[in-house]
Amino acid sequence: MTWDAALPQKILRPAASLEDMRLAVITVTFHPDIEKLKLQLEALPREATSVIVDNASNEDEIAAIKRLAMERAGTHLIQNDQNVGLATAVNRGATYVAELSPAHDFLLLMDQDSQPRPFSIENLMAAFLQLEDDGHQVGCVGPRLVDETTGLQHGFHCIYGWRWVRIFPPLESMKPVSCTNLNGGGTLVRTPLFGKLGGLDETLFIDHVDTEWAFRVLAAGYGLFGIPHAIFDHGMGERGLRFWWFGWRVWPQRSPRRHYYLFRNAVRLLRRPYVPGVWKFWAVIKLFLTMMVHAIFDPRRGGQISNMVSGIRDAFRRSFDK
Repeated sequence: MTWDAALPQKILRPAASLEDMRLAVITVTFHPDIEKLKLQLEALPREATSVIVDNASNEDEIAAIKRLAMERAGTHLIQNDQNVGLATAVNRGATYVAELSPAHDFLLLMDQDSQPRPFSIENLMAAFLQLEDDGHQVGCVGPRLVDETTGLQHGFHCIYGWRWVRIFPPLESMKPVSCTNLNGGGTLVRTPLFGKLGGLDETLFIDHVDTEWAFRVLAAGYGLFGIPHAIFDHGMGERGLRFWWFGWRVWPQRSPRRHYYLFRNAVRLLRRPYVPGVWKFWAVIKLFLTMMVHAIFDPRRGGQISNMVSGIRDAFRRSFDK
């Protein structure tokens, strides 16, 4: 479904009731698009703390990130001397936030190219508080994601029987969607819960980090909710391939190395008892289809298949389960 509705124009809960909720935003960067990062920082609520964790970008990129951090009050930069992966970088950011001030109520986990539309972050926080008021044990909430290249929505992942489906709420909907998974970019979580569950799984490095986290949140008895009127423009993979299969869809195009991690980590999750059986069933099918699509259509098919096979092999080589 192509997104063509107007931007959000209001916040569910009066802004005054959000002022006392202290927010810290953690953005992990790795060779970022500096202009997109600048726009993201400009979109954050003025009172929010921003922590940028860089995974060893080059000197010019670091210099540009430092300039952005200096331009926005309450923005901090953590520089890793090597690429430690998404999960470790986020956890380091969360540790820094805790040391900076234990009073932060929420963490918002952001991808470097995510662009919140006006009022969207405030609507995430307002929806979180409203769900709690309604008696829900809320773990995380996440925004409606719109692919920046194609304009298509990514949808909210849900399980119905033995179906793993994506829900696309009506464009004007303001009703939260109970989910089985949330994309990591734009995930809002209470800071104490993030610490209680041990943060993100650092053994995964990148890819399916958000998937594993979502299933661990559910296994602990908390709910995941998609917030349709909180809208983030978001890129998936190197670019999004728009294709029709009983409706328009987006197929993320990834590098061979990213497919190594995707396949390795998916197989690791297949071995974990708290991961839903429905996800495991469809994950195997999706891995097979991904391999077939790239073997047939991708000009880099040799490197793609080699990395996919290596990922599967390394997932079985030793157990990384906690």
